[in-house]
Amino acid sequence: MGKHEAAHIVWDWNGTLLNDNDAIIGATNAAFAELGLEPLTLERYRALYCVPVPKFYERLMGRLPTDAEWEVMDEIFHRYYAEHRVRCGLTEGAVELLTEWRLAGHSQSLLSMYVHDELVPLVRGFGIEPHFIRVDGRTGPSGGSKAEHMVRHLQALNEVEPERTVVIGDAADDAVAALHVGARAVLYTGGSHSRASLEGVGVPVVDTLGEAVEVAGRLAAA
Repeated sequence: MGKHEAAHIVWDWNGTLLNDNDAIIGATNAAFAELGLEPLTLERYRALYCVPVPKFYERLMGRLPTDAEWEVMDEIFHRYYAEHRVRCGLTEGAVELLTEWRLAGHSQSLLSMYVHDELVPLVRGFGIEPHFIRVDGRTGPSGGSKAEHMVRHLQALNEVEPERTVVIGDAADDAVAALHVGARAVLYTGGSHSRASLEGVGVPVVDTLGEAVEVAGRLAAA
């Protein structure tokens, strides 16, 4: 398959391929407790969550956290999440979809804002690493946008054209990152955002990963 024929998916990890909503909410509430904030339900989290993450905290606190508060909350979040992620599994149907896309002759990669050195062994542990031509996690500080990471990710994939690439994720920031590099996006409602907040982004919104792959195939072929 030549470069100009290839359809490519860039998958998000947390909340998309990995069903980790319970760990995310638990970690967020552990961080909030440090500042005396009320715990969140999943529904409220999805309604308010945004990137960069300090802006999410601003929506709840009425102000941006100080640098010291952010460091404490970020450390607590990641410590709690690391303890609880072991109980998380892949989203239903994810393995079959990854397999089918690869066997159809298409390529796929993984880009996450989860720290790189922890992401790679986690993906490997689920036995799905061979499906991806590249796996990238976050390097550098947490809390920012995926856009610049997406630039570096696609630059490293020299056989992939942005206009034939579709990003599948669960957050508005996934669509922002896709548009930043000239790619398309499909957003999945099973993760961090409510359908209402995703529909305001202006890209296709779906309720299952199967639908996401189906739409991605059409977008990449357009």
